[in-house]
Amino acid sequence: MTKTFIWDLDGTLIDSYGAILNSLEVAYAAHDLAFDREQIKAYILETSVGRLFKELQQEKGLDLYPLYAASLETRNHEIEVLDGAREILAWAQKEGIEQFIYTHKGDNAFRLMKDLGLDTYFREIVTADRGFKRKPHPEALLYLLDKYQLAAENCYYIGDRPLDVDAALNSGLKSINFAPYKLEESQQISQLLDIKKLV
Repeated sequence: MTKTFIWDLDGTLIDSYGAILNSLEVAYAAHDLAFDREQIKAYILETSVGRLFKELQQEKGLDLYPLYAASLETRNHEIEVLDGAREILAWAQKEGIEQFIYTHKGDNAFRLMKDLGLDTYFREIVTADRGFKRKPHPEALLYLLDKYQLAAENCYYIGDRPLDVDAALNSGLKSINFAPYKLEESQQISQLLDIKKLV
């Protein structure tokens, strides 16, 4: 049976956390909020940027997302492809593995993938702007399973955070992840090329 890879994007295929943090810093500064870069980085890796915005909205009544998003769209030049990403995408394509992206990044992801020369590897890229419920809710992954008639038992959701593991498990998919999380249910990798040994 044909295997399928559904990829997370930030921290999985691309190194974008610098650009994300720089954009968060711009949004924080505009509202005169203290910005502890390392603490915020640890928080968004454990949860998500969306969760951070939700908590700021609840605690301070502030919506930082518009400023953040506007800044992030100008920072594609700060984003790099992670080591092994091009090789593993090309290997999967050669092996006949269908590939998709499901990311919390907005529609800027389409331009970014084209700019980085990665767009041709993916059958579909699903972004946050589609309006699906955010991870770890399974809605977006179930949409891909249904639209392309994919067999969940042959699909891997590949990410870098506990949120991605939970999204995979909630969707009935196999999980491959950089995070040491739910190791009885998710296969951990330390580099992208480790995936060749797992599937």
